Amino acid sequence: MKQNDVSRRDFLKMSALGACGLCLAGCGMRTSAPPKEYWEANKNKLMDNFDSIINPARDFIGEKLSPQETEAVVKEAKVNYETLLPQVPFIGGDDNQLTEVLYMSAAGLSLFQAMKAHGQDVDETGRVMYRVMDKLFTFSDPMMSSHLRNPTGKVEQDSYRVIEKWTAKSPYPGDWKMTFVEGDGVNFDFGVDYTECGVVKFYKAHGAFDLAKYMCLGDFPISRSLGTGLVRTTTIGSGGPKCDFRFKAGRPIQMEWTPEFLK
Repeated sequence: MKQNDVSRRDFLKMSALGACGLCLAGCGMRTSAPPKEYWEANKNKLMDNFDSIINPARDFIGEKLSPQETEAVVKEAKVNYETLLPQVPFIGGDDNQLTEVLYMSAAGLSLFQAMKAHGQDVDETGRVMYRVMDKLFTFSDPMMSSHLRNPTGKVEQDSYRVIEKWTAKSPYPGDWKMTFVEGDGVNFDFGVDYTECGVVKFYKAHGAFDLAKYMCLGDFPISRSLGTGLVRTTTIGSGGPKCDFRFKAGRPIQMEWTPEFLK
């Protein structure tokens, strides 16, 4: 995997998930590996995924820290991530693709812990996380054109309806809860409301709730690249009662808040 891009397969997967868990396709209520077996069986893949995130972060960390301290942060973050792996809540393993969102959020948490140990605040960690996601979710692949022709159409809407059914039946307390919102034909093509967020639950358990709102911003580079026109007015990660995703193909994205580093 290139440090400044992701493969078409990985991009499609992440565009389906989103940093806050946008949509997913093909999940079902099947029996998956027990929690301990899941992370142990997938540890090599999870560590590779972590490297694909932390490697491009070096440049952004290095904008504020020395080369030596930057490398120290990267190494400490990797140790932190390995420590966090068995603590990531089990929400169905591979049967629930939102599992990958939780492990991505663990990568962000591990970086936050390392940055904090080197005197960097949550806003600085958020800046690095956003820049990394912006870099990873930028693509220039002509094979994506067929997907982009109707980025908020029936296929995408059906994917969200699948996750709505999953979350309604999910027995896992660390999982998301979501409802599908039909489009009004004018202001938005369709929407989803998350009333519970797995990332927020995980971060709260580790005393890092303030990091959640930065993680949520990763949905916007994805939407901008796919042309889904995401608009949000509130998120659970910023203290709101829900995350109100509204999509309309082709319109500019609109964040629910703008951090200082983007002003």
